[in-house]
Amino acid sequence: MSINHKRIEGKFRVAIYTTLTIFIAELLGGIWANSLALLSDAAHVFMDIFSLVLSLIAIRVSTLPSTDTKTYGYHRMEVFAALINGFTLFLISLWIFYKAWGRFIAPEHINSLGMLLIAIIGLIANLAIAIYLKKANSKDINLRSAFLHIMGDALASVGVIIGGIIIFFTGWYMIDSIVSIFIGGIIIYGSSKIVSESIHILLEGVPKDISIDEVVSEIKGINGVEDVHELHIWCICSNVYALSSHVLINNQLISEGNRILSLINEILKEKFNISHTTIQFECKECKDRAVLHNLIH
Repeated sequence: MSINHKRIEGKFRVAIYTTLTIFIAELLGGIWANSLALLSDAAHVFMDIFSLVLSLIAIRVSTLPSTDTKTYGYHRMEVFAALINGFTLFLISLWIFYKAWGRFIAPEHINSLGMLLIAIIGLIANLAIAIYLKKANSKDINLRSAFLHIMGDALASVGVIIGGIIIFFTGWYMIDSIVSIFIGGIIIYGSSKIVSESIHILLEGVPKDISIDEVVSEIKGINGVEDVHELHIWCICSNVYALSSHVLINNQLISEGNRILSLINEILKEKFNISHTTIQFECKECKDRAVLHNLIH
């Protein structure tokens, strides 16, 4: 494992341990203060703990070698875990809505000072982690994702604090349910994205930040390339992309073909982050010259 990998892992471990502490504090604090908003925020924090753990696992798993039975390694363990996480969080959000509706009908007494205290501690801790990750490495995609998750936690904590202040000065307990629904909505939005992206990867979908037309245009723009067809682009996991294609080139020396192959791989890596490629050169046109080729089931 490289020094950079170890350093990034260290940042994630600190973030995970701190976020886990926030989760336990908000869970116990929510029960103590009888605040559904705090319990909802704890569920939101749990979502981020899972996301941080997934990112850490992805970093660790990416270093494992391929085997003769798993030629792509274990990268997709991350995807399966994310899919399960997404469905679990969706069920948690339904529980939040159910409890919030019950409290709309029959509001319950809430310890507003306890609610405020725990939420403020959570906000301070989240902002500290966000600053820590922001200074670490803004170019790393996993760290950027973790930073955005933590900022979402901080936003939810602000909502709980506002709710606690309103309850303290007005005694309007219904605001606790309103804040809970707001946080539940954030969880549903986040979990739906996780489920959608996981299914897209499992269906061998084209990465959402890649355009087939742009890839074809870039490859055909290389001197010596005449056509591109039977193109397939898919995700091995959330940040590892692969491509296979037939490329029609002029009849030329093998050394010239190697030059073209190097240029293609360089463009795919730099412009599209496609690091794993299988390219078949042809000097004679195929019968089916379509860019996309249907597989026979």
